Amino acid sequence: MLKKLINTSLVVLLFTSFITSFIANASEEVNVYSYRQPFLVKPLFDKFTEQTGIKVNVVFAKKGMAERLEREGKYSLADVLLTTDISRLVELREKDLVQAVNSSILSDAIPKQYQAEDNTWFALTTRVRNIYSAKRLGKIDVNYEDLADEKYKGRVCTRSGKHPYTVALVASMISEHGEAYTLDWLKKVKNNLARKPQGSDRGQVQAIHQNLCDISLGNSYYFGKMLKDDKQKVWADAVYINFPNQKNRGAHINISGVAMAKYAPNAKNAQSLMEFLVSKPAQQLYAETNMEYPVRVGVEVSPLVASWGSYKADDLPLEDIAKNRKIALKLLDQAQFDL
Repeated sequence: MLKKLINTSLVVLLFTSFITSFIANASEEVNVYSYRQPFLVKPLFDKFTEQTGIKVNVVFAKKGMAERLEREGKYSLADVLLTTDISRLVELREKDLVQAVNSSILSDAIPKQYQAEDNTWFALTTRVRNIYSAKRLGKIDVNYEDLADEKYKGRVCTRSGKHPYTVALVASMISEHGEAYTLDWLKKVKNNLARKPQGSDRGQVQAIHQNLCDISLGNSYYFGKMLKDDKQKVWADAVYINFPNQKNRGAHINISGVAMAKYAPNAKNAQSLMEFLVSKPAQQLYAETNMEYPVRVGVEVSPLVASWGSYKADDLPLEDIAKNRKIALKLLDQAQFDL
């Protein structure tokens, strides 16, 4: 009887262990909070799941990621955070919502200027802050500094000064020229605006097409998106995409990036996903899908992006630009840029 009881107990124990192991393996997952639209990242996540068996759950948001993480606190289910600008990555770090990831795979794959010194964030793709010009002007050689030139009075369009893309550019100007110069530059650019800052990057190109202005700022990948959109292609066909500051410091570079949430419940899976995203196949797929530039050296851009030509990039570390973010916001207020 005792022997039978022991055998029965062993069977139950083994069965329980098997079930526990099965459930653990079946529930392998990683939760992503993303500013990137679902259709841009789904092919990557599908490939990751195919290779690892780890399910990727995505929560998409246009804004408010930091606020949501603050509300959720230690009970947050977020593992990986995907963002679309250096300013947003720095905001997450400043609010203590991310954790360091010590991974040689990440640090070796990504150029040092595009990753945090404390390993709290890493770039996944890069994009150039281009200057678009109307084809009616012909080809131009232009710098960001030229937007303040009086010859462009009433001819410049831009989105809000408070948008992260604009803030990052202003922060880079501070790094290059200092506060006094940048404030003067902002005031002069404002005086050259054809209209009050408004709309999206694509909206500025539309305005050029409509003859509302001749010059605008815009991220490089939007040009590709417009060319592939039947309704917006006519806007893109009306402009040249210009890489600024090619005879001096190079074009301002921003990024899309990734970080691990502070309370990531699936930290191991999160790191696996982050490392997958900087692998060569993933970088190729990511760049082709988003029409951005791979952050990993040696990965080719898509044929469409390659057709725009090569460019010289500003080699300023994004950490240095990020340090000037609050000063940039202050200067934008002083210049009353959006008023």
